[in-house]
Amino acid sequence: MKVNEKVAIDHGLKKDEFKKICVLLKRVPNITELAIFSAMWNEHCSYKSSRKHLKNLHTKGKKVIQGPGENAGIIDIDDGDAIVFKIESHNHPSFIEPYQGAATGVGGIMRDVFTMGARPIANLNSIHFGSPQHKKTKNLLRGVVKGIGGYGNCIGVPTIAGQTCFDESYNGNILVNAMTLGLVNKNKIFYSKAAGIDKPVIYVGSKTGRDGIHGASMASAVFDDQIEEKKPTVQVGDPFTEKLLLEACLELMADDSIISIQDMGAAGLTSSSVEMASKGKLGIELNLNKVPCREENMTPYEIMLSESQERMLIILNNGKEKKAKKIFDKWGLDFSVIGKTTNSKNIEIFYDEKKFADIPIDLLAENAPLYDRKWKKIKLPQKLKFNKDEFKSLNLDDCLKKILSNQNVCDKQWIWEQYDHTVMGDTIQKPGGDAGVVRVHGTEKAVAASVDSSSSYCYSHPLTGGKQVVCESWRNLISVGSEPIAITNCLNFGNPENEKNMGEFIQCVEGITEASKYLNFPVVSGNVSFYNETKNKGIKPTPTIGGVGLIKNYKNMITMDLKKAGNNVLVIGKTEGHLDQSIFAKEILNEKKGPPPEINLFNEKNNGETILKLIKEKLIESCHDVSLGGILIALSKMCIKGKKGIKINPLKSLINKFEYFFSEDQGRYIIEVNNDNIKNVYKILKDNSVHFDELGIVNDNLVEFDEELNLSVEILNEENKTWLNNYMKN
Repeated sequence: MKVNEKVAIDHGLKKDEFKKICVLLKRVPNITELAIFSAMWNEHCSYKSSRKHLKNLHTKGKKVIQGPGENAGIIDIDDGDAIVFKIESHNHPSFIEPYQGAATGVGGIMRDVFTMGARPIANLNSIHFGSPQHKKTKNLLRGVVKGIGGYGNCIGVPTIAGQTCFDESYNGNILVNAMTLGLVNKNKIFYSKAAGIDKPVIYVGSKTGRDGIHGASMASAVFDDQIEEKKPTVQVGDPFTEKLLLEACLELMADDSIISIQDMGAAGLTSSSVEMASKGKLGIELNLNKVPCREENMTPYEIMLSESQERMLIILNNGKEKKAKKIFDKWGLDFSVIGKTTNSKNIEIFYDEKKFADIPIDLLAENAPLYDRKWKKIKLPQKLKFNKDEFKSLNLDDCLKKILSNQNVCDKQWIWEQYDHTVMGDTIQKPGGDAGVVRVHGTEKAVAASVDSSSSYCYSHPLTGGKQVVCESWRNLISVGSEPIAITNCLNFGNPENEKNMGEFIQCVEGITEASKYLNFPVVSGNVSFYNETKNKGIKPTPTIGGVGLIKNYKNMITMDLKKAGNNVLVIGKTEGHLDQSIFAKEILNEKKGPPPEINLFNEKNNGETILKLIKEKLIESCHDVSLGGILIALSKMCIKGKKGIKINPLKSLINKFEYFFSEDQGRYIIEVNNDNIKNVYKILKDNSVHFDELGIVNDNLVEFDEELNLSVEILNEENKTWLNNYMKN
């Protein structure tokens, strides 16, 4: 095919980018070369709109072994152990074909983790869908949940935590973000940087097919009416093959055979070979006749762009080929020497003894476009003045029940019960709490992980929203008794060529950076997903934060369920009564404007560290952070989990009871303390200048407040669980 500007545009390249390619090459590329450029220069692989701003992220810390730039980030958890983790998006494929899109998202993120030598020990996910009333939402939700469960359950890795949200901004573009944690010996970590000349380049795993061609390019484009035509760009996963690949790779990693290893993810063989060579400042030569193919007459173009799943690229030390082949033969996987490293600093592609591509590696990597896009600053909205007379007609019982059954607050058991969360036998806190927790096998240590996002806050004011999501992750990890160590992020936004969308991205990154720096909670890995929009209607800005923390002795883990009648319940942190952007404002007052709650990073850090002191000294029985819905919602969930009630004290606060119970002020926790420890707890809180309120006393079954609230825990449980079950039945 003759390559021209139109062909380049059809491949997702801009006119200027095609001109730049011709100038850099000093010639017009052929169709295979153009395909390689289109894969490496698209947004998904090159980060051309975000690289400039991602450099500002806080990525350093005492526990950080590997920050951004590798397949995944790595943190030290003592005793020679390390945790490898990352979150990635599979949004576009999941909207087109929800089962396979979600399944291959899970498979891809697991490969990113085990390619570094780690055995996956936990999966998490953050999934966002359109309005429940939208005609596609129910089927998309059902397909995505089945895909996540279908892949994770089959490969035998527990799904320990997650998040599910509904909002009409996702009607035309759902979000599926998958996260994996793996355990590795910190002296046996593998990287993707190639090294040495004339080293064999090995293809292992499944055969290459035509599925997923242009997958990375499709992920870097907006949707239109022809969305169904994009189904062939969605990859097809096979978790059983991935399990074999995992075991074969870990077996090969037991000695010094491997120089470098890379998952064939987005852009398949193209990105894996180019990235390995680029990091090692080497060239790479590939003979595509040697690539195992499952379909006949595949062209070099198709082989290089295929995103068939369960494949890896390995560079071996010379003389290790026979041993490696024996391992992969044993596990029933393809193994083929398809090329070698060179000193040419070019990628050279051969097929049928003809050269189909010859491109300097640095043109594909270092010379990829870098844009400083125009952007608009989003100002902090004015605070709303609520008409307090409106509150007089409200009934506390009704408000509580309505918010508990809201689609974003309700119990998500229908979703997580489809995931195997106990396989491997080390899950000690399953989904439904503040964070999932898995024990480090054979030790007293445990690792906590959570995923969080808040698109409403980020849409209202991205800078504040970015800070809030990091703080929410911090609080969730502290609430289970873990010391927060680091985060991974998945930054989901609309079209970066739109100045408002770009402004949302930049300010969210600024907020994430400010909070992670102050809390010493560095970003070690992540992913940017732009172009999440259909027909010029983009999603709300949705940065998803995956946090990881360490519990040095798993017996000190805390749960959120209330434990015993007669215990004291305290609210940690000051309640100012911020209702703007709250669920209460939206659901009860039908008000969607106003700023998100203010973030006070000093209070976040001080309150969180003080809670950890109380947990370490074994002074509290249960803990839950206060977030969506406010104090009364957090308290109700603690009651439901523990099958206990609470008699709430008369309010001493100067603010209205609805503002007190439903405001979403940040930096707060609810803790349960028995009478023997209450004096010690008061002393520690006062010594650390932490504000607290005495909220009430645990009882056997009723949630009571004055004469305005008198509900059994069974009724609260029914309200909280019914919505999603009924929605998926009907």
